[in-house]
Amino acid sequence: MIEFGHSTHVGLRREHNEDTYYADSDLGLWLVADGMGGHENGEVASALARDTLVREIKAGEMLARAIQLADEEIIKHSNRRPQALPMGTTVAAVRVQGNSYEIAWVGDSRVYCAEDGEFRQLSQDHSYVRELVEQGAISPEQARTHPHRNVVTQALGVTDPQSLRVETLTGTLAPGSQLLLCSDGLTEEVDDSDIARILSRSDLSAQECVDHLILAALDGGGSDNVTVILLRCK
Repeated sequence: MIEFGHSTHVGLRREHNEDTYYADSDLGLWLVADGMGGHENGEVASALARDTLVREIKAGEMLARAIQLADEEIIKHSNRRPQALPMGTTVAAVRVQGNSYEIAWVGDSRVYCAEDGEFRQLSQDHSYVRELVEQGAISPEQARTHPHRNVVTQALGVTDPQSLRVETLTGTLAPGSQLLLCSDGLTEEVDDSDIARILSRSDLSAQECVDHLILAALDGGGSDNVTVILLRCK
């Protein structure tokens, strides 16, 4: 059985929330999408991604293919509004069937796993600074404060469908293991060690953990929209 909590907040410096999310244990689908392109672009792109994924998963489509179809859908929508700014969105999604899960992502919204006292990032950011870290040009510590840390190298709606890299990972949920999905509004403001500390608290429900993480992001500055989903295998 999966217990889950979810929440989103506009943050302290934005007027609109361009994040969206979906959480449905019956469908076994949870996702976070962080829209970009400004109000009425980012919001539309993230909502299109969410709605396309839900529709395609309900129709029996595989998770990675559903994300590719969302990319095409957003591009199609953009092309009908040629005067508008480009619209895009990241996506991080988890599909659970039985005790198996699959994650898929594009961009820098993240999926983490907390299990047996260990906390690790499962997804790998599609970002400019991650490429710099991999090349040895900067350290992971420098990446946290790099001026281009929010530049993504892949996003739905702005990456050509031929070049889109939907990355996937599969795993097994054991009792007590947790999966965290979040937009970069959380990771921008809260260190992984602090996220892990909150998730390790056995006195908190999944929803209370989510609420604590949102508050931690706001306490850290709330510079962006922040969205958090936590799945906990009972």
